[in-house]
Amino acid sequence: MPTVQLPHNFVPRAYQIPPLQAFEAGKKRLVLVDHRRTGKDKLCVNIVAREMFKRVGAYYYFFPTYQQGRKVLWDGKDKDGFPFLGHFPPELRAGDPNNTEMKLWFKHPTQKGAQGSLFQVVGSDNIDSIMGSNPVGCVFSEYALQDPKGWDFIRPILRENGGWAIFPYTPRGKNHGYDLYQMAKKNAGDPKSEWYCELLTIEDTFGKGGTVGPEDVEQERMAGMSENLIRQEFYCDFDAAVENAVFGEQVFAARQEKRVRNVPWDPKIDVETYWDIGWDDATAIWFVQQARPEVRLIDYYEARLAGPEHYVKVLREKPYKYSRHVMPHDADYGRIETGGKSLKALMQELGVFVDIAKKLSKEEQIQNARLLFPRCYFDEGKAGQGFDALASWHFSWDSEKKVMGRSPVHNWASHGSDAFCLIGSELTEVVKAGKIKYPSMGYA
Repeated sequence: MPTVQLPHNFVPRAYQIPPLQAFEAGKKRLVLVDHRRTGKDKLCVNIVAREMFKRVGAYYYFFPTYQQGRKVLWDGKDKDGFPFLGHFPPELRAGDPNNTEMKLWFKHPTQKGAQGSLFQVVGSDNIDSIMGSNPVGCVFSEYALQDPKGWDFIRPILRENGGWAIFPYTPRGKNHGYDLYQMAKKNAGDPKSEWYCELLTIEDTFGKGGTVGPEDVEQERMAGMSENLIRQEFYCDFDAAVENAVFGEQVFAARQEKRVRNVPWDPKIDVETYWDIGWDDATAIWFVQQARPEVRLIDYYEARLAGPEHYVKVLREKPYKYSRHVMPHDADYGRIETGGKSLKALMQELGVFVDIAKKLSKEEQIQNARLLFPRCYFDEGKAGQGFDALASWHFSWDSEKKVMGRSPVHNWASHGSDAFCLIGSELTEVVKAGKIKYPSMGYA
């Protein structure tokens, strides 16, 4: 095998030295909360390329979506026009990259003619595509925008095989990215810990190889970038309101008012469930108790590609006494794959009777959910995954035109958020009908 230097075509900037040293010292969990344009992916790609040669195995590079992974890394280039894949030396590759599946193989370092390590770009929105695999190294790029279930799935595998994980991202409010940072920051203080943690603003990188300084930020401000976005993108401020978050203000208020905490189940109060149905995607279920005026979200469940029998089993295995199960309007539609039967009919055959919610526009649903939010208390344990979805749900944003889309982006956060909107719509309709009066919701 020819002599090749790794990293290949890469010279780290001064502020990139500490995480590299930490990795070399044996840290296997690196949380890199760095401002925009610090070269996070360039650093991580070069770590991956080097480790692929040192240890034969599978290395996955996760992005929030498959399309983003292709655009940013597989087909992407740095500011100088150098392709990210150029950091994988052609001399070490075993054949041409698989462009369809975004896979690249290295030659085996010791066994001539054998295939060595695998590198693959994966969307965390399609985590099922790597089920059954055994990665030894993973990067979760823009982790604050990713489905946290991806890390939950990979974590025990890396624990068993001694693998490593890196999380490079810029904050997106106080969601699961914030929780990971706080945990890593706490653990990184222990010399025996496997965690390394950093938070870099432009004040930490400018003059140390960083390409963004105060003048650049001022130009962005003059061009119309909001202060919230500036604080988020260049100063890594977790408290900055996420510019395009659907429930940004409501999530912030819930945390400030300590409404995300331990919310125990009260056996004396019936439980209601509210659903978002995913026939070929994820189904989400909120478990709710009303202790007026409080709405207590005590539990949350989500699964992909499961049938009615699975969800009935989940309901019955929990200790709750149910008063109603509320599903969206499409649960009343017959489907070809179920012999023309609706989910409502299938559930009824299994002994679970379902109420169908009134069909409303997305705008009405979101408005109702926002009105409901001030009365909500979320159990940070059992309902934590659902709250993360609410914190991460966002509208599309055109960074060039500076225009926000009218509809939320459909991603992992959509399912729990749509189910929450159902709660807001159902309870708000009750208030509008005059059956219950809650001045705090804006109705007389």
